[in-house]
Amino acid sequence: MSHPERLGSLGGESVGTIAEPPHVNDTLAAYAARYGLKQSAARPTLRKYIQDVWARRNFIWAFASAKNISMYTESRLGQLWQLLTPILNVAVYFLIFGVLLSGRGAIPDYLPFLVTGVFMFGFTQRSITSGSKSVGTNLSLIRALHFPRATLPLAIAVVELQQLLLSLVVLLAIVVCFGEPFTLNMLLFVPVLMLQLMFNIGASLVVARIGAFNRDITQLLPFIMRTWLYLSGVIFSLPSLMKPGSKLSHHPWAAELLKANPGYVYVELSRNALLGKYRHHVQGLNLEATSQMWLYGVAWAVIALVGGFLYFYRAEERYGRG
Repeated sequence: MSHPERLGSLGGESVGTIAEPPHVNDTLAAYAARYGLKQSAARPTLRKYIQDVWARRNFIWAFASAKNISMYTESRLGQLWQLLTPILNVAVYFLIFGVLLSGRGAIPDYLPFLVTGVFMFGFTQRSITSGSKSVGTNLSLIRALHFPRATLPLAIAVVELQQLLLSLVVLLAIVVCFGEPFTLNMLLFVPVLMLQLMFNIGASLVVARIGAFNRDITQLLPFIMRTWLYLSGVIFSLPSLMKPGSKLSHHPWAAELLKANPGYVYVELSRNALLGKYRHHVQGLNLEATSQMWLYGVAWAVIALVGGFLYFYRAEERYGRG
């Protein structure tokens, strides 16, 4: 077996040998250790991995922006679909649940209530659904370049954030048209959005690892997300269902689970920040204090982000194989 660095003189004598081929009894690991060879796709330490991800923050934003722009390049309306899609979703939900099924109940200004729920829950829904495909749809990039794979689901979360920021223009316009004054309480929407982004990133990292090795999750997720939507008070008011005398009031454990549901928590915190009339309506139902929802929001954000990042990191060297 020849070696590229084994040289021979004109007289046929060997000038020098850098490394010998592995002995028949040697393992590849022993051979690699003997000559200081390292696995090219080895998982770095956690600290080094975090540093590598942070060093590529500009790439994450640029990759997300490019993906966002290319998403509607083949349609005539182009980027306008980023505004039309959530508006059409709200119109469908309002027609079915607000008009045909009379789901408005005693909710003041049902349309801003519905728009806030659809937009904010959709932010999480799309982040998780797209995140589950982030590794599988970029295998050629993973196999061609060496970079921390966590940047892919992170970029997906940024794509959804960029789309949400455009949708918020529509949301704020509707809120103002329904007579909601600008107050300092609306500034609380910013930390709510940041907490929800943290939760979305963590959840995207979890489903990205699952989806990388089991593509069936992408077929199952739409059903899971639709069920989650109906349990999160997006199209109806969960506080109204929990008032004394209701069915949920006889099952406090179920009410507590619904209140701790992250989908409900971030939607409800957003409504409390933006919709003053709804906030006073909810407070009149003597439900849980706002501080409890903030506690849930912070806990879910930290647990999802830290746990999701560690879960994804543990399989770093396996992405793109097979």
